[in-house]
Amino acid sequence: MRHTFLLSLGLSAALAVAGCQKAGDSDVDRALETVNAIDEANLSDIMLTVADPNEAVAYFNRSVGEKPDRLDLQRGLAMSLIRAKRNEEAVAAWRRVIKHRDATNDDRVDLADALIRTGKWDDADKELDAIPPTHESFKRYRLEAVVADSAKDWKKADSFYETAVGLTTRPAGVLNNWGYSKLTRGDYADAERLFLEAVSQDRTLFTAKNNLVLARGAQRNYTLPVLPMQQTERAQLLHTLALSAIKQGDVEIGKSLLREAIDTHPQHFETAVRSLRALENA
Repeated sequence: MRHTFLLSLGLSAALAVAGCQKAGDSDVDRALETVNAIDEANLSDIMLTVADPNEAVAYFNRSVGEKPDRLDLQRGLAMSLIRAKRNEEAVAAWRRVIKHRDATNDDRVDLADALIRTGKWDDADKELDAIPPTHESFKRYRLEAVVADSAKDWKKADSFYETAVGLTTRPAGVLNNWGYSKLTRGDYADAERLFLEAVSQDRTLFTAKNNLVLARGAQRNYTLPVLPMQQTERAQLLHTLALSAIKQGDVEIGKSLLREAIDTHPQHFETAVRSLRALENA
């Protein structure tokens, strides 16, 4: 009896220990899964930001092959293809994304973006039209504005640009695009205003500074605006202004501006030197 009791007690203890070990293994497995998920998410973020774009494409291609139902990995592949400037492939990747049961309106916006990058303006317009008007995002309206611009629907473009500006805390880029749209229409004064606003939002945006000078030059205003600029930037802007003056037929003013650009540049300004020599030889 005593032996039987001790045997039963021993078996019970063994089973209890085994149960504890199984429970512990399960907890450890869950913890490892969580750690792996965190590591994977961090790796995906790295691949989409600082990693070489083509390495990122290879990583997400491999990951999608292993886990084809994972929407986040499909998105990662599409985004990395855009970063690698493999836009045609990105269009195909985004088309696969929007077929996923959990795809969102933002995914369709990203598809439209990829289509624009490949010059498929009509297809991009259709994708944007398929998005309900209740979905309001900066990127959606920025793309709507660009598509309207391509169709020369200026009224719609202006409306979309204005909406996009109101939906972001960093509007410099879209203000620059809006200004360039006005520049191509010949609305130079309004373009100048928008470029000035863009520079006030981002003092480092050289493209907006250069476009601002073009808008002023088109109005035969050949003085540089008061802007925050480095010495090299000033020389480059003077060069742009000189070319604008020459294009307007104000050749002597253009020559003077080229000389000023050459004197201003902290190094040898070969492009301006060539332009000046060509004018003087002519």
